[in-house]
Amino acid sequence: MVKALIEHYGMTPLPVEETYFVSTWRSTAEMPDGGPIGTAMIGLYAAEPSSRSLFHRLSFDETWHFYGGDPIRLVLLHPNGATEDVVMGPDVLAGQRVQYVLSAGVWQAGELVAGGRWALFGCTLAPGFTGTCFEGGHAGELLQAYPSRSDDIVRLAIADDHGTAMPDGFAP
Repeated sequence: MVKALIEHYGMTPLPVEETYFVSTWRSTAEMPDGGPIGTAMIGLYAAEPSSRSLFHRLSFDETWHFYGGDPIRLVLLHPNGATEDVVMGPDVLAGQRVQYVLSAGVWQAGELVAGGRWALFGCTLAPGFTGTCFEGGHAGELLQAYPSRSDDIVRLAIADDHGTAMPDGFAP
């Protein structure tokens, strides 16, 4: 199923954060700085080949949409020091969400819930995504600010010797 979804959508790994993705909409209308008014993408987390989202934060609010497969877990580290997990999946009566708005400036990472095989989801941004609205999170910095989440940070942070910015000009 995973290989078929990757091929069907023409997905590739997203630089820095390791999510399989495909851009599905990029507004032709632009913001004053030249960025798009809005963007949308489809993402895939998978056990094999491994796909997840390493810690990063965005300059704009992001709306997540769950489409299918196994539940996913978003790990959120808020600027005020609070942390939370959001589980997205099909079982809304058990508290899973099919849509979630993530505020700008919140460190976020995502992965399949333990035992999951794959999950298809989408993200929409307005203003739209550009490489300049993205900042990856190094483990050292996040561990100092959120020591209670050390297990998640060690597993889902960008290694301290890797870059945290999207490649120059990246705009899916």
